Amino acid sequence: MSSSLGTVLPLYSIMPFIGMLLSIALGPVLIPKFWEHHFGKISLAWATIAAVPLIIAYNKVALHELLHVLIADYIPFIILLASLYTVGGGILVRTTLKGTTLVNAGFLTVGSLLASWMGTTGAAMLLIRPFLRVNKERKYKAFMIVFFIFMVANIGGALTPLGDPPLFLGFLHGVPFFWTLRLFSPMLLLLLSLLVIYVVFDLYYLRKEQKEAANSPAIRKATLQEVAATTSCEKFRILGCYNFFLLAGIIGAILFSGNVKMSEVSILGVHIALQDIIRNVLLLAIMGLSLLITPKCIREENEYCWNPILEVTYLFFGIFITMMPALLILKAGETGALGFISAAVKEPANYFWVTGMFSSFLDNAPTYLAFFSAALGQFYPNMAESIAVPLLLSENPLYLKAIASGAVFFGAMTYIGNAPNFMVRCIAEESGIKMPSFFGYMLYSICILLPLFGLVTWLYY
Repeated sequence: MSSSLGTVLPLYSIMPFIGMLLSIALGPVLIPKFWEHHFGKISLAWATIAAVPLIIAYNKVALHELLHVLIADYIPFIILLASLYTVGGGILVRTTLKGTTLVNAGFLTVGSLLASWMGTTGAAMLLIRPFLRVNKERKYKAFMIVFFIFMVANIGGALTPLGDPPLFLGFLHGVPFFWTLRLFSPMLLLLLSLLVIYVVFDLYYLRKEQKEAANSPAIRKATLQEVAATTSCEKFRILGCYNFFLLAGIIGAILFSGNVKMSEVSILGVHIALQDIIRNVLLLAIMGLSLLITPKCIREENEYCWNPILEVTYLFFGIFITMMPALLILKAGETGALGFISAAVKEPANYFWVTGMFSSFLDNAPTYLAFFSAALGQFYPNMAESIAVPLLLSENPLYLKAIASGAVFFGAMTYIGNAPNFMVRCIAEESGIKMPSFFGYMLYSICILLPLFGLVTWLYY
């Protein structure tokens, strides 16, 4: 049904999606106060502009696709993020470490290692607040959050289906759980390169802060030696550790839904597997349990609030609805309005870059599926997926490797490339950090990430 709709949708049907992106990019800059109070209404407006004409023009077919997006994709997406956000917010990392270059590099390294095993959202929510606290005395902090988004909220999640939603979808479609360990080498190259670049940035800004402090008696002076001395005997304590067991429960619920096959139920005409419904119920129960058993004082010290997850919920509602025509057109391949793109995507490097560029602005999970399907159609047309996927893995694994890495890595290119990006930015802004605008962030990603992605292409694809 969706492929046939994708073949007839005109290219201008993606205009509401472009409007949604421009609103996110320009709203906070041009109309900051209005945007702050009404971004949810703006998101709803664009979703309405996209949905109503589709329903009028294509009737039940379009309505079914919209309901499918909401019931099968958006709601589980928000439930997973909310559960990880809530459980992660119940873990308090209390430390008096200071934000030296070494300490900050350690946070980024640990977060990147955790991301593949507790999800980019889980790792980001666990570490972003202590990362901000150890750097509370630093003056220049926006660049730190940008690198945190690059490494912890995106690239570090490349090794397992638990790390990032695109890989989880691949797992559900027959890709073995540990197959994605093949992305270790390009992931390691990117993380090490970013760590080196981060150290250069951090040392530059730390020395700049020290020069400014030396010229201003109102600013407390701190040299690298002084800060290092204060960190040598610092204590490190984790409170709310029982939430780690709840994180394990979230991982177990996800693995359950991926490995158990049960019957389907119909919700408003959308067929949903029973194991997926059970997973969503379990995640909501785990979230409620975390709220119940975690002392209020821990969440207060963690500066936990609902604003970040609410912002993601409102804005991604508009994104999911408005991006539906674009994804359907992509899935239609060469018969869709963007057929010239599908026709040009033939080599692994093509798949890496095209999957990546679309993942930068569309949700990277359905984008992964669109080009995953394109690769299956290129090599094994009209073959059942259960047969085609093992053949792709054995005969043309480089293509799937390019698609998977493109979807995960390029999620770091924009604030909307991956949901944790938005959440981290919101938490940072609530702590008083002036984050780069949508395009300001992209200036970082274009200058830093794109050359590294070029190197990955040359070495691996």
